[in-house]
Amino acid sequence: MTTFGVNAFGVGRGRQRFESMAGVAREAEEIGCAAVWTSELYSRSATVPMAAIAAGTSTIAIGSNIAYGVGRSPLMWAAEARDLDELSGGRVILGLGNGTPTMMDAWHGVSGEAPAVRMAELLTVLEALWRLHEGPVHHDGRFYRVHITPTSDVPEPVRPRIPIWIAGVNPRMLRVAGQHADGLVGHPMFTTEYVRGPVAEAIAVGADLADRDAGAITVMGIRMCAIDDDIEIARRQAAFAIGQYAASRVYDRLFELHGWSAQQQDIRQAARARDHDALVRAVSDEMIDAITITCRPGELAGALARIPEGFDHLDLIAPPWGLSEEQTHTTNLEILAGLRRHLSTPSAV
Repeated sequence: MTTFGVNAFGVGRGRQRFESMAGVAREAEEIGCAAVWTSELYSRSATVPMAAIAAGTSTIAIGSNIAYGVGRSPLMWAAEARDLDELSGGRVILGLGNGTPTMMDAWHGVSGEAPAVRMAELLTVLEALWRLHEGPVHHDGRFYRVHITPTSDVPEPVRPRIPIWIAGVNPRMLRVAGQHADGLVGHPMFTTEYVRGPVAEAIAVGADLADRDAGAITVMGIRMCAIDDDIEIARRQAAFAIGQYAASRVYDRLFELHGWSAQQQDIRQAARARDHDALVRAVSDEMIDAITITCRPGELAGALARIPEGFDHLDLIAPPWGLSEEQTHTTNLEILAGLRRHLSTPSAV
């Protein structure tokens, strides 16, 4: 059975933004969502909103979708995660990703080489630091060097371990998820067929290396929902968002799997020319239907009931490209309304 979550998108400035995020989380909790998610970029943190949500909710899981693994040292990741988990009473899911090699270099000032190897090492160090109350941690690796001998008692965390889900698209990172992580944060471009095929296969390879059960690794999807009274506007919003991602070679295997490689080349050409109309035209109806949910207000619950099995958890978001803050807020309200109807039906429980 697929569980559902939403992004805690905030509106306004100052305290109001954080209060609005907590308000979204409380509504998601009340209607039966399994999790609420926060994101970070170059101007916003994921962990500060997580703290605000933890203080304003009581049962819903709180995850980062995603936070940059390279953006903090392992020590600070472990410290922040301990505090957040304590504040929430053990409800945190630490969702980590590296971003692209260019982002790693230009945004975080670290080498973009071997991101999957870096992530695997980070997870190993975080696991050791989570047990810092048991004694010193000493690690000398390719990317991280950590030597900590506590000079006073370290409080035991509220849980023996914290669940860590990692973002992955390429086979190497997917194998890291299978070998080291508790879950995979899929990408908004992931289709059910892609998850059942290449994603599941790579996770299984990684799980075998660690003698783990691949089925115990949570696979999370992110489904873009474009909702408008004018269905053609909704489909254009969805197509524009798909086009922004599709230009990257990261998704070549997905396009090949579905037989969309020729359209992908048209999308790339339109993206290079900065021709938004041509980009939208190059995104086929089949892509929109496989990757997104596009509907009118009031139709989301029915669309959710038709999603094929494949994801353990689905985070429903507004298209992250091309929408104003007000449009995003309105879409999120429709997502919550649709989830309320969907989760209230007996078959969804």
